[in-house]
Amino acid sequence: MFNVTEVLKRLVIGRAMRSEELHETLLPKRLALPIFASDPLSSVAYATQEILLVLTLGGLAYLHFTPWIAAAVVFLLAVVVLSYRQVVVAYPSGGGSYEVVSTNLGPSAGLVVAASLLVDYVMTVAVSVASGVDNIISAVPELADHRVAMALVFVALLTAVNLRGVRESGRAFAAPTYLFIGGVLVMIVTGLIRYLFGDAPVAASAGYGITPEPGDAHLAGLALLMLVLRAFSSGCTALTGVEAISNGVPAFRRPKPKNAATTMAAMGIIAITLFVGVTTLAIVSKVHIADDACRLTGLGSDCASYTQRTVIAQIAAAVFGGEHTFGFYVIQAATALVLILAANTAFNGFPLLCSILAQHRYLPRQLHNRGDRLAFSNGILALAIVAGLLLWGYHANVTSLIHLYILGVFTAFTLSQLSMVRHWNRDLRTVRDPAIRRRHQVSRVINSVGAVVTALVLVIVLATKFTQGAWLAVLAASVLWMMMRGIRRHYDATAAELAVTDPRDELAPPTRVFAIVLVSTVHKPTLRALSYARASRPDRLEALTVSVDRDEAQDLRRRWEDYGIEVPLTVIDSPYREVTRPVVEYVRSIRRDSPRDIVAVFIPEYVVGHWWENILHNQSALWLKSRLLFTPGVMVTSVPWQLTSSARADRPAPRAPGSVRRGEPQDPTLGRP
Repeated sequence: MFNVTEVLKRLVIGRAMRSEELHETLLPKRLALPIFASDPLSSVAYATQEILLVLTLGGLAYLHFTPWIAAAVVFLLAVVVLSYRQVVVAYPSGGGSYEVVSTNLGPSAGLVVAASLLVDYVMTVAVSVASGVDNIISAVPELADHRVAMALVFVALLTAVNLRGVRESGRAFAAPTYLFIGGVLVMIVTGLIRYLFGDAPVAASAGYGITPEPGDAHLAGLALLMLVLRAFSSGCTALTGVEAISNGVPAFRRPKPKNAATTMAAMGIIAITLFVGVTTLAIVSKVHIADDACRLTGLGSDCASYTQRTVIAQIAAAVFGGEHTFGFYVIQAATALVLILAANTAFNGFPLLCSILAQHRYLPRQLHNRGDRLAFSNGILALAIVAGLLLWGYHANVTSLIHLYILGVFTAFTLSQLSMVRHWNRDLRTVRDPAIRRRHQVSRVINSVGAVVTALVLVIVLATKFTQGAWLAVLAASVLWMMMRGIRRHYDATAAELAVTDPRDELAPPTRVFAIVLVSTVHKPTLRALSYARASRPDRLEALTVSVDRDEAQDLRRRWEDYGIEVPLTVIDSPYREVTRPVVEYVRSIRRDSPRDIVAVFIPEYVVGHWWENILHNQSALWLKSRLLFTPGVMVTSVPWQLTSSARADRPAPRAPGSVRRGEPQDPTLGRP
């Protein structure tokens, strides 16, 4: 029979895939690059802008620090890429920083990395989508009032594409990523050629001055240092997502470590080239941008309604000759697409990391399960929901969200590099081959430099961004760390409680089985429940009803005798018209009198075909079951009776096997329909 829900699900997600088809989802390098590296590649679209926004707090005089800050970011990016290539080769199982740190520094440190990365992945989605929306608004300013709605729609689309599987998302995202890389390279080359031939591009904002923030006009000493460090920490957003490849090694085709390392090297080279090119053109074209448009001098009194274009939009307009040229729109379209699709790095990294954590019992086990398309669907949905809430709460504002960003990723960078140093030290104690020892010593030097540099950056980021909003990221990671520890303690305690010590004790039969059938009236569901209870051959069988109305109870007893039912009927008086408590107390009294007996309670229930029928039936039965299940030594059995309406549901269920819609027995004690 036609099922609208199932048809829509297949349209969005596609056909279900068998577990044996997992190998078909493995990625070649050309698809792995846009999937796992779209975040660091796309961050060049806003990393330069973040540097300029901070430096212009002191006015235009401090923009001369831009090249030096950019050089520091490039050096850091190169070190981190080289360091993570060591991680990919040494730990190819896909745990990335979490596995490295857990193995070398212990589970608690590993959980710090995991919590930091999970928070950072959420921020990656929020910041990337918000920045993409900013670039769309730069091309079409009339859309500014629909910022949040556009951001949420893009998150929903990303979620749908990723639910179709890793390979499907790679195919969808490859073209925009390569279009962005090609478009920005063309823009950089064109702009530099114009500069070399004496026709330097000039940004539309080049003629604007910038009023310094109060107190920042003449910075010196420590204040100037803090401004430069703050600009550097903002520029370090160019490094976000670098670790995603190390988490996704299992998704690569064989040889997995080699292909992953090659992809990481390509990502590093492209990201550095694009970042240097965009920053150079921003300096050459004299792009001026401020956190508040009213700080731009020369706009007049209408500054509040003025929408500043992004740095990359201003560069594109300057290089290609205006805001209505073909090149400008290509760059804006490609930038907006790749920034939105950059969130795909998180949509792959977050579910993979959640799956590993769930396998290690630090997160609910459902996060380890693969969906219809062999993607970790539960992790994808969880990421989408949290990121959507952030975008809604912060009005999809990049400047507000950016302060919560990159703290987690540098925590992971620092701890993973320290762990790799420990890894090489351990190997060098056992390896005797001179050639292998030389390779390990070089790797140790790379990771040592990476550890020192990223630790310094972590301190800088923490010092400059903590009061700006980064404390929220610290708080979120701390809460997540404690939650994961609590989940692991629960799973460990449950496993210990359920462990079999002596199988003979567990398999010993009960002394007797006392069967009780809950009755409200004499009808077909009741008789079926009695028949089923008899078939189980209990040592003692009785029917039980609760009298909330004396006349109805007497009528029930009379009909019971008229039908000649040979099962004894017990009637419990309930002067306060309660149903659940008298039944539970009666069952518990049997357990108190005979602790070694098993009490089997049979409850007739309706199976219905319409969702609204669930509201009309079975409410008392469900409440009774929930109470009885907490009573030791009590087994609760539902005896279904299919109403006519349930015939429409006699088809392959779109829900998980075993999920049954239930109704309620027609019953004055268990609830009348």
